[in-house]
Parts: sequence; structure tokens; C-alpha cells
Amino acid sequence: MALGTQVVWLFVMAIPVACIAWTVTHEEVFREARDYCERQSEEAHGLVRRKFFFLFTCEYCFSHYVAAFFIAITRYKLLYQDWRGYIIGGFALVWVANQYMSLYGHLRLDLKKERVEISKEQKEVEIRQAQAEAVERRNKPAA
Repeated sequence: MALGTQVVWLFVMAIPVACIAWTVTHEEVFREARDYCERQSEEAHGLVRRKFFFLFTCEYCFSHYVAAFFIAITRYKLLYQDWRGYIIGGFALVWVANQYMSLYGHLRLDLKKERVEISKEQKEVEIRQAQAEAVERRNKPAA
């Protein structure tokens, strides 16, 4: 595979890796399972058991396993056509996927901040309108 094609594959394949890693480690659909894994990663007896459950709570850690899965099913290699290509491709895939997740996290944070600011402004407008109506009622002559 030509280097340009390998790079395109890298950036395209990082999208589902990032999507799966983010969904499992952040989204509500996996909340209960993630909460269980968090408790086990903190309270379980034995280092191996704690670390195993920690993998499902950290997007960076989990993305390594998702990337390994995608490399296994696609046989993707980067730069070298032997076992070194799998290793380089795997770490490159994890890095690009984590850049995508970082960008997505910042985007979500910015959107949430905007929603909070809009909500705050709406409440301030409603308060001012209510105050203006109250003043209007007080100043209105009795009929």
C-alpha cells in the first residue's frame, strides 16, 4: 500500500476508534457499566483486576484496545510491511484517535458553555420583563 493511502487509512480508521472509545468511556448509554467499572477499579482486590476495570473508564487506555481490534480485522500496517508496521500503525492510530477525542471534548465543552450562557441570559431577560411588568402595574392608575 502506498504511503499516501496508508495515511488516509490512518485518519479515516481513527474516526471509528475515537467514536467507540468515547462512547464507552463518556456517554450515558454505558453509564451503569462504566459506574460499575469505576467502582471495581477503585475497590477490587488485586492489581490486575483493578487495572482491567480501569481500562473501561479511560478513553486513552480503552482506545489502545479498540485500535488493536481494528488493526486485527483490517490488517492495517504503517510504514513497514512486517510486524513493525502493526506496532507503528497501532500507536499512530491511538494518537490520531485521541486527537479527535480531544477536539470533540473541547467542542462539547464550548457548546455546553454557550448553552449555559444563553440560559443565564434568558433568565435575566425574564427577570427584567417581570420587573418591568410589576412597575407598570404599580404605576397604572386605578380605574
